[in-house]
Amino acid sequence: MSPVVLLTFIIGYFLMLILISWFTSKKSADNSTFFIANRRSKWYLVAFGMIGTALSGVTFISVPGEVGNAAGTQFRYFQFVLGNAAGYIIVATVLLPLYYRMHLTSIYEVIERTLGKVSHKTAAAIFLLSRIIGSAFRLYLVAIVLQRFIFDAMGVPFWLTIVICLLLIWAYTFKGGLKTIIITDTLQTVFLVTSVFLSIYFICRSMNLNIGGAFETIKNSAYSKIFFTENFVSSKFHITKQFIGGLFVTIGMFGLDQDLMQKNLSCRNILDAQKNMFTFTFVFVIINLFFLSVGALLYIYANKNGIAVPLDAITHKPRTDYLFPEIALNHFKGVPAVVFMLGLTAATFATTDSALTALTTSFCVDFLGFDKKKNQDDPHMVTKRHFVHVGFSFLILIVILLFNALNDSSVVSAIFKVATFTYGPLIGLYAFSLFAKRRSVMDKATPVICILSPLFCFFLDKYSTNIFGGYVFAEELILVNGIITFLGLLLMSRNKNSLPA
Repeated sequence: MSPVVLLTFIIGYFLMLILISWFTSKKSADNSTFFIANRRSKWYLVAFGMIGTALSGVTFISVPGEVGNAAGTQFRYFQFVLGNAAGYIIVATVLLPLYYRMHLTSIYEVIERTLGKVSHKTAAAIFLLSRIIGSAFRLYLVAIVLQRFIFDAMGVPFWLTIVICLLLIWAYTFKGGLKTIIITDTLQTVFLVTSVFLSIYFICRSMNLNIGGAFETIKNSAYSKIFFTENFVSSKFHITKQFIGGLFVTIGMFGLDQDLMQKNLSCRNILDAQKNMFTFTFVFVIINLFFLSVGALLYIYANKNGIAVPLDAITHKPRTDYLFPEIALNHFKGVPAVVFMLGLTAATFATTDSALTALTTSFCVDFLGFDKKKNQDDPHMVTKRHFVHVGFSFLILIVILLFNALNDSSVVSAIFKVATFTYGPLIGLYAFSLFAKRRSVMDKATPVICILSPLFCFFLDKYSTNIFGGYVFAEELILVNGIITFLGLLLMSRNKNSLPA
C-alpha cells in the first residue's frame, strides 16, 4: 500500500486524539487533573483503556513473531501470561488497598513513610530509569515499522521519525495528562482489539478457513504447544520459570510501577479500582491468546505462500518483529494494511502517552515535592510540569536512538530481560517495607544495595550454567533480584526496639 495513504490515516488518527485532548482539558488543566484525573475516573473506562496500555506494540508485533522463531517458543508465552494474571490478582488484593489507605499520588511515597527519604527517591529513580527504557523499547518497535514501510520511501531519517512520534504524543498529553489519557486509551484499545480480530479474519479468509477450521489448523500445526515441562535446569521455557517470572514481573512492572497504578488511583474508591483490575485481568488473558493465534496463522500463511521472515537492515538476520507488518502491508494491502497500521499505532502510543504522564508525575511529586506545596496549581508550577514533560520526551528520544544502534534481538525478549534487573530492587524495597516493619533500615545505604543487587544478578545470569550445574535463568531472575535486595536491606537494618529513644 502507498506510504502516503498509510500516513494520511495515521495523521487523521492523531488529529482525533488532539481533538479529544482539547475537549477533556478545556475546563480544567491543573496538576490534580494531570496527575490523577481529580480521582473521578469511571472504573470500566480505566479497565478497557488499560488493555491498550498493558499490551503495547510489543504484544502486537513481537508476541506473534516469537511464535515461530528459531528457538521454537510456540505458545510458551502464554505460560508467562498466566503468571501475569496471578500477579494482577495479588496487585488488586494486596497493593491497591495499601495505596488507597495512604491516599497517594505517587506510589513511591509508601517507601518514604516506611524506610526514609533516600529510599523513597531511590525507588522513584528506579521507576524513572525502568520506565524510560521500557517506553523507549516499545516506541522503538513501532518506529522501525513506520520507518520501514512509510518514511524510508519519503527519505525521512529515523531520528526525525522518532521526533515526529514524540511531538504527536506530547501534543495531546501535555495539558490534560491522565484525564485525557483515560479517554484516549479507551479509543486506542478499541482500535487495537478491533485490529486483532480483523487480522485473524483477513488471514483466515486468505486461506479459506472459517473459525472452526482456523482453530483446528492452529491446533494441528507446529506452533501450538503451550506448556513446556522438559529440561527444568537448562531451558528458559519451563513452565515453572515462566509462571514465576510472569508473576513477579507483573508485581514489579505493574503493581510497583507509577504508570499503570496511576490509572487505578484515579478511580473514585478501592472497590472501583479492584473491579477495574479483575475485569482487565480476564480480558488481558483472552487477548494475549488471540495474539498468539495471530502468530501461528501468520507463520502458517507465510509457509504456505513461500514468504520468508524479513531480514534486519543492519544485522541481516531474520527479524521476527517484521513478519506481521510484512504480510499485512505488502501481501494483504488495502483495508487489512490500514487496520494493521492503526492497531499498531494505537497499541504503542497508548503505552507511550501514559508513560510520559507517569514519568512527569513521579518526578514532580517524588523529586520536586509538588504534593507538599499548597500552591502547586499556580501557573508557575504548571509551567514547571510542562518543562519536566518535555524533558522526559527528550530522554526517551535519546534512549531510542541508542537502542537502534545496539539492538539485534527481539524487542519482547529485551524488555522483559531488562525488567528482571531494574524492577527487582523495587520488589525488594516494597517487600521490606511491608514485612519488616519492626526493622529500621540504614536509609543512606539503600541506593548502594539497589545497585549491587542487579549487578550481582547480572553475574549470576552470565555464569549460572557454571555455578549451578547447567541451570539457565529466565524471567524468574527478577525474584532472585528482589530477594537479594531484601536481604541486603535486612543486613543494613536494626530492630526498632534497640534504637536509642
